[in-house]
Order: sequence, then C-alpha cells, then structure tokens
Amino acid sequence: MTVITASLVNQLRQATNVSMMECKRALTDAGGDIDKAIRLLRERGVAMAAKKATRATNQGLVASFTTPDNRTASLVEVNCETDFVARNASFQSFVQTLAEKATGTDAALSESVKDLVVAKVTEIGENISIRRNTRFVVQGTGRVGAYIHLGGKLGILVEVNCTKTETLGQDAFTTLIRDLTLHIAACKPQYLKPDEVPADVITSEREIYAKQVTGKPANVVEKIVDGKLRKYFEEICLLQQPFVKEPKQTITALLEACGKTVGDTLSIRRYTIYQLGA
Repeated sequence: MTVITASLVNQLRQATNVSMMECKRALTDAGGDIDKAIRLLRERGVAMAAKKATRATNQGLVASFTTPDNRTASLVEVNCETDFVARNASFQSFVQTLAEKATGTDAALSESVKDLVVAKVTEIGENISIRRNTRFVVQGTGRVGAYIHLGGKLGILVEVNCTKTETLGQDAFTTLIRDLTLHIAACKPQYLKPDEVPADVITSEREIYAKQVTGKPANVVEKIVDGKLRKYFEEICLLQQPFVKEPKQTITALLEACGKTVGDTLSIRRYTIYQLGA
C-alpha cells in the first residue's frame, strides 16, 4: 500500500489549490501518482472549482424562503463574479434552493452545501460563494415576513408577534407585515428601538449637538440636545420612524392602530436587512 506523505499532499495542493482532505483522498485513489490525482480532481470538478475560488465575487443575489406555516423564513446572499451569471435562470434557481435549505439551520450554510456549490461552479464556470445566511423562527405566536427588492439586491426579514392565534388569519395582520417589510426596505432602520442604540453612539451624538448650540444657557442647551436626539432616533430606530406610506404616523402608532383593528396587541420582535455586497 502506497504511503501518502504530508509533503505529497502539499505538493498536490500547491498544484491544484484544492483542500488537503480532497488532495489526500485523490492521492490515495491514485496510488500516490500526482498526475493521476490531478486528473481525478479534474474529473470530479473539484480542481476547477478550487481554481475559480481565488477569483473575486462582486455580483450575486439575495433570496428568501418562507415555510408554509409562515413561522420560519430565511435570507441568503450568494455571490458570483458577473451580473450575467446573476441574471441566469440556473443560478437564480440554485440560490433559491439554498434559501430553502437555510430555513433548516442557524449555522453557516457554506459548510453544509459545499458539494452543491462545487458542482454549480463546475457547471457555470464562475466562482460562487455563500456570503451569509440568516434564519428567523417565530418565538411564541406570530409570523415572519420576507421581501426581496431590486431584483435580488435587497432582502428583508421581520418577525411580528401577537397574543391570539386567530389574529394570524386576519387580512389586516397580513397587510401589516407586508407594509413593514416594504417600509424597512425603503427606510433601512439601523435599530429597532432607542434602547438598542449603543451608549457610545448616543454620547457622541449629544456632544455634536451640544457644540452646535454653544453660548446658550445650560438648561436651554440640554433641551435642544434632547430634541435633536429624539429626531435622530426617528431617523435610525424602526419603531420611531414615520411610516413610509403615512408619514404622520410612526411605526409604533401603526402597530397600535392595527392592534385595535384585529383586537390584539402587536409587536415587532426583530428584523434584518441584507443589501447585496454591504
């Protein structure tokens, strides 16, 4: 039996840019013959994929998948090299498949679907990388809403909770979730509510506002700074933002209004935004 040494494995790795494990397996199957091992890797599509893995992936798609019960949804960002491939039906179908698989895990999807990615790289001739994936599973009673915008360049997930099961089937609740995903896509809030804003960010903002009104009495400065800070929270915190479809109404007020319509107490537990490349 041929002994596959570490130096032999490393030699094959240097020649193909394939992982040590794949190199060792190929060398074992080839009886230690480097040329045969390279051929095996090429036949398996691994060497081609590894070579392309060094190329930059600046294009791609964001996709989502929601389970039939609306309790679990995912976002996944998959990158490729060119916009041409991003617009390819085969690539788009592949990304959607990955989004569906992402509803089954909170771990990095790239590890569990490595073989699928290698096969797709071999098929389309471009490097592909799964940049990130997120899964929302409803905690308690509620639904997850998902929205993909700009042809797969922007994706939103939001979890909205209620207290009554019958609320889930009401049209007003469904419309609320859809409106919230559209609002988040348009306004891109950085935080859900003010108490999630880091203390150092608030301190920095207060210092900036105070310098803008130097020379005024301390109590006046304090009131002005507080006012500016409230305005800042309206810009960056989802619950404080004016609703994009009705700017006189905040998102908090929207939740309260919809809650009265359906006879329930509604709340946003969390949300996330995927911007391609961001």
